[in-house]
Amino acid sequence: MSELTKQLAVERSIIKKYKKPIWNRFIGACKDYQMIAPGDVIAVCISGGKDSFLLAKCMQNLQRYSEVPFEVRFLCMDPGYRPENRALIEKNAALLGIPLTIFETDIFDSVYHVEKSPCYLCARMRRGHLYKNAQALGCNKIALGHHFNDMVETALMSMMWGAELKTMMPKLKSQNYEGMELLRPLYYVREDDILAWKRYNGLEFLQCACRFTEREEEHAGARAATKQLVRHLREINPQADYNIFQSLHHVNLNMLPGWQKNGETHSFLEEYSEFCQDI
Repeated sequence: MSELTKQLAVERSIIKKYKKPIWNRFIGACKDYQMIAPGDVIAVCISGGKDSFLLAKCMQNLQRYSEVPFEVRFLCMDPGYRPENRALIEKNAALLGIPLTIFETDIFDSVYHVEKSPCYLCARMRRGHLYKNAQALGCNKIALGHHFNDMVETALMSMMWGAELKTMMPKLKSQNYEGMELLRPLYYVREDDILAWKRYNGLEFLQCACRFTEREEEHAGARAATKQLVRHLREINPQADYNIFQSLHHVNLNMLPGWQKNGETHSFLEEYSEFCQDI
């Protein structure tokens, strides 16, 4: 099979075989959260994994056929990948017809010896570089490959390890880069469906090129434990992860003892004298 034939087959699989679990949910998130506006120039950020490459193909297809005029750029940051990992990213970009712009940083070297929250620091540094380089390409938005499972797991992790309830938002305005916005168009797409799409097309992507996760002890981290918890919950209730996701959209402030908004902490006692409800 030629590269062009392979590319067309991959594209067709998204809008045909995986139309309901991937394409329709991708389109649904873009519409429900009003992610794309006429004249947008969106940098699709590719890490080399299955999620970001699927996002790239979805955005590429949408840009071709959408009635809303917008442009896409495909941006990849090399934070210090091993040569074989960098080569795999370039190979997949060529195979899938993604015109990739790659820029280099030394982020892995910068955070490798940081003992306290290296993953948090790495993520912040990566995000900053992506915003900066996206702006240099004339973009006003960046799109990341976070999916449905990331939202559910982040919500549970914030409760169990952070003592608060929050998750990744479908879109955010940048505080540090004026006029820039972050999008997560795969917000409704499940990881199992992304894996099925990858296997169906016989594709191989980077699983994780982070130097920290190459250490044996990192495999038992918070994210892995949370994934295992969600799998266990779904064995008891197949709708468990969906219900967690939906609960983030249906927060009942009348039945919460406290919450935060715009950096201010609020208590139910503020309106307690006016509140009355049968129990």
